[in-house]
Amino acid sequence: MNVVLVGFLASLLAGLATFVGALPILLPINLTQRIQGIMLGFGGGVMLAATAFSLIVPGTEAAENIGYSRAIAALIMVVGILLGGLFLQVAHHALPHEHFLKGRENCRGKSIKQIWLFIAAITIHNFPEGLAVGVNFGSGNIEQGLPIAVGIGLQNMPEGLVVALSLISERYSTSYALGVSLLTGLVEPLGGLVGAGVASIAQFILPWAMAFAAGAMLFVISDDIIPESHRKGLETEGTIGVMLGFVVMMFLDIALGG
Repeated sequence: MNVVLVGFLASLLAGLATFVGALPILLPINLTQRIQGIMLGFGGGVMLAATAFSLIVPGTEAAENIGYSRAIAALIMVVGILLGGLFLQVAHHALPHEHFLKGRENCRGKSIKQIWLFIAAITIHNFPEGLAVGVNFGSGNIEQGLPIAVGIGLQNMPEGLVVALSLISERYSTSYALGVSLLTGLVEPLGGLVGAGVASIAQFILPWAMAFAAGAMLFVISDDIIPESHRKGLETEGTIGVMLGFVVMMFLDIALGG
């Protein structure tokens, strides 16, 4: 079985769930800000649980299986998580991009088209998700990779809808909103390809790759998802979403994981 191909396809399907989630904008629906806050929080909760149950825990076990002591395995997780967060921090400050809440960041001029700023923000946000899916499948354990692929796909659907609705509220066209949602999905298989490829090279890389993906996910959760879900005084709704997303992903990992 080609684990790299499987990891790529799994992350592609999870990523395309973002586009599927955006399709309801074609219908005459009107989601309140409170519901959008819950939906964004849900995505953050899924990512938080995936970081713990699908990356840190199996990454620690992978390090111990190689022969490291529990203390060294824990140290690998610490260093890898910090490296993943540092990588996202560097990317965050290096790439000009645009948030719905915070606006433009690192833009030294106004010549950059807004579509490219959104795509840059999407890349920073979604690449770690694809990386996490790919790393799990790259280990060769389908049962270990399935929960995180399903969980990321589930959290991508409400996220895709919120992004599309946000674009429409800023007077962008429906086709533009759907196009950005599709591009969002196409970022994740790139991360999946990298994650599966790196994890499949050698067994000793697997715990480092999992820790790195966990750190990147934690950065996105804290820097992007939670602030967006708390916008306009919707902290309670965002927190409800985080709790719901966390328990859903926890259930998937326990029920579907090996």
